[in-house]
Amino acid sequence: MSYRDQDLLPIAALQHFCFCPRQWALIHLEQQWQDNLLTSQGHILHERVHEAQEESGPDLRVSRGLKLLSRRLGLYGVADVVEFQRGFAGQSPYYPCPSNDSSRSDREDRWQYWRIFPVEYKRGRPKVHRADHWQLCAQGLCLEEMLNTPVLQGAIFYGQPRRREVVCLDERLRAEVNKGLEEMRCMWELGQTPPAQAGSSCRACSMSSLCLPKASAKSALRYLRRNLTQLAEQ
Repeated sequence: MSYRDQDLLPIAALQHFCFCPRQWALIHLEQQWQDNLLTSQGHILHERVHEAQEESGPDLRVSRGLKLLSRRLGLYGVADVVEFQRGFAGQSPYYPCPSNDSSRSDREDRWQYWRIFPVEYKRGRPKVHRADHWQLCAQGLCLEEMLNTPVLQGAIFYGQPRRREVVCLDERLRAEVNKGLEEMRCMWELGQTPPAQAGSSCRACSMSSLCLPKASAKSALRYLRRNLTQLAEQ
């Protein structure tokens, strides 16, 4: 299946959906957004990463703000950083990178093996949930489709410990992403915002004042029943 332009969904939406389906619906179905200190710091971090000076060397090429697209998955987005790390033939996990330069010697051709390594930047600390991993894996799947080359690993750079967490894009993670994407598309087609479910993650969510997680449907029902009872007794 190949999705059309109007049916493409942003990769970032998958991260929102994994974190909280209601947050995802408020942002991507109802077109609501509200910043707080954490999201503002995140925006600044991404801007700095995309505008940083290009790095290159004989064995490393770095692409910043690379646009991503997968027609098969129906996703689009932007990768913070994609590293192209060069290695030798037979050196795992490096794979051939096609070259149209017929003047290259056999010695040079053996260097046309690359590991494609996406890096996503986050301002905070590693999370308990898998939302950041889903986002990175989706980027890897897009790169695989675009470059026709396996992408087996990536990394998330967290701003608090200021170091990378290497993530294996294994079959388990890919299955989670594909299942989540299927559920997200189903909810997208239904166009329904799920009810609020209050939890510990709500405290740091920038959408909490719009979501109103504590004002659940049950509390509203109790309010109506109490008022109807009072009216009946009058």
